Amino acid sequence: MNQSIKPLNVLIKGLILFLLFNLVIAACQPRVGQFSLYNALFRGRERLPFGENPRQSYNLSLFNLDAMFASHIIDGAPKADDEFRVIIIGDSSVWGTLLKPEETLAGQLNEASLNACGKNVRAYNLGYPTIALTKDVMMLSYGMGYDPDLVIWMTTLDAFPLEKQTSTPLVANNEETVRGLATSYQLRVEADDPNFEKKSFWEKTFVGDRRSWADIIRLQIYGVMWSAAGIDQFYPAEYEKAQTDFEADESYHELTSPLNEDALALNALEAGFNVAGETPMLLVNEPMLISSGANSDIRYNFFYPRWAYDEYREMMTALSQANGWTYVDLWDAIPANEFTNSAIHLTPAGEKLLAENLAPYIFENCK
Repeated sequence: MNQSIKPLNVLIKGLILFLLFNLVIAACQPRVGQFSLYNALFRGRERLPFGENPRQSYNLSLFNLDAMFASHIIDGAPKADDEFRVIIIGDSSVWGTLLKPEETLAGQLNEASLNACGKNVRAYNLGYPTIALTKDVMMLSYGMGYDPDLVIWMTTLDAFPLEKQTSTPLVANNEETVRGLATSYQLRVEADDPNFEKKSFWEKTFVGDRRSWADIIRLQIYGVMWSAAGIDQFYPAEYEKAQTDFEADESYHELTSPLNEDALALNALEAGFNVAGETPMLLVNEPMLISSGANSDIRYNFFYPRWAYDEYREMMTALSQANGWTYVDLWDAIPANEFTNSAIHLTPAGEKLLAENLAPYIFENCK
């Protein structure tokens, strides 16, 4: 005997199942970002997802670290016996603003076909376009899961001010990861830091967190275009060159001379070396534009007055010597004409020169 379908009952049961689904999602917080079409249906990205013009760059910014790393080529590259694996962390200069993937520092090192410890050097770009040491430590903690033989940490003074450490959206939206680093590696994080984005139980449900789910899906969709075109950022025909003339202004983040170490995230450096553990790490003070324009006797560039940067360099040298860190200061290694739209963004020729400067240190850091 056939029973007639009662639409109201079907609707009620469907709503109950949907409610249960949302409750399970909120309670379990499954790591769905680990499931990716990259490195399977289409090739992995050469750098981590970041983009403000998805339709032009076939890329977007999101906060799910699992999804970001699952989309990267390193996630689909089993380490070969003859591979000397190098991961590079840092800011937009490492990620490669205005550069094609092969023109970045990682791309240039790979193009050079280097050999270290009797193995072929393969560099992976794990840079991300915000300047903060805490963000770098967070990315390093993920990168260590891919068994690197060497870590290159590119940094600069503007990554150090405490005010910047958790204000970057990627850090602010990954409080659990950052606090885990504080517990395991003594990374300095304030217990009541207001910058962290705290989600209510409702905001952790599928409905409440639908934007995050949508971003993960969109990342997969843009992978089709990335795989076909190899484009992952928008390249403008023209751009404004890095500033070289300045006001007679010596200010820097409301800090005064001498630089107050308590106002800088020096602890993050130690935490980063703790994360790396036994893996050799090369700490590099990245190159910057040194202006010869108006008031260049007061400011090196848009970022730094001379007094602050000079004191920072002295501090970094002293810290590295005291802690036994391998530190390379390449602040003036690249001529001013090889910078693009920022005092830290290099041209392809500048990146090649940087890779040539770093190559000898890679050879010295065999396990």
